[in-house]
Amino acid sequence: MEIVCHQDQIILLIASLKLHWADRSGYYVGGNMVVHYDPLNKRCLRGPDFFLVLDVEDRERKSWVVWQEGMRFPDVIIELLSDTTREVDKGEKKALYAQLFRTPEYYLYDPFSQEFIGYHLHGGHYEEGQQDAEQKIFSAVAGLYLGVRDGWLRWLTADGIVVPTPVEWAEQEHQRAEQERQRAAHAIQRAAQAEQLLAAYQRRFGNLDDPG
Repeated sequence: MEIVCHQDQIILLIASLKLHWADRSGYYVGGNMVVHYDPLNKRCLRGPDFFLVLDVEDRERKSWVVWQEGMRFPDVIIELLSDTTREVDKGEKKALYAQLFRTPEYYLYDPFSQEFIGYHLHGGHYEEGQQDAEQKIFSAVAGLYLGVRDGWLRWLTADGIVVPTPVEWAEQEHQRAEQERQRAAHAIQRAAQAEQLLAAYQRRFGNLDDPG
């Protein structure tokens, strides 16, 4: 169950961000992918649940190899906590991402307890970011907020609107189209009723356009 939940959460974050950035290029977003970070020891690797790198070539990768990417490390990393990974995510990985990766933003989320923590890099170490009144944290890298909504970690706009996945977007478009159809049908019905009232009035009082 934990694995399925984590997979769904990773896909949600990736799919919604890609849709939101549909007109944007020059970035890479990966999920549960190996990051090789030491050219002298290729066994030095980590597998962040989610990571985002800006200003890179648009192409698919099987893994992220920093020395093949101009020594580019992730700009954002999100790890999903579990009972077996919590200690490492909050300790060893946090230190690695701050001191070696120098990843500007690091977020932790537990899909079960819904614990959500964000760290921003300052002077070589992470400082915990404070959630605002709507319990969201701003990601300067993504230009979006992160916050927990309905049990899921979501990207949010400045107005607090949830960035949809492609499925959610399609459903929203269908709803909007249905609402437009209903409004058009109501408009036609009202126009027909107005014509009926006018015809009835003219039968009773004569043609209003006839001066005689």
